[in-house]
Amino acid sequence: QVQLVESGGGLVQAGGSLRLSCAASGRTLSTSLMGWFRQAPGKEREFVAHIGWSGGSIYYADPVKGRITISRDNAKNTMYLQMNSLKPEDTAVYYCNSLKYCCDPRSVMDYWGKGTLVTVSS
Repeated sequence: QVQLVESGGGLVQAGGSLRLSCAASGRTLSTSLMGWFRQAPGKEREFVAHIGWSGGSIYYADPVKGRITISRDNAKNTMYLQMNSLKPEDTAVYYCNSLKYCCDPRSVMDYWGKGTLVTVSS
């Protein structure tokens, strides 16, 4: 079973940027879709973005479209999420996982990691 470790979160002011990383150990990062999800306090986990094995099949959720870029480096077994123009409503714990299909958190195929906390102050 792969172990997914998210990193790169932190406290940032509105309008700022962060780059999240998702490192996989135990086996190769899934050859299927890999995605980012987030869970804000008191809310359900929601889909953010996904990317296919070759770097195609990119899709973004409407709330983040135009402000984030998902990418992956298969040689490093790592996936990234570049987040720009951050808003307070982006505050959440961000998770990565492989998924069978867009865009349901229930379709993930690996165990959830601990996530990385992103806090955006106004």
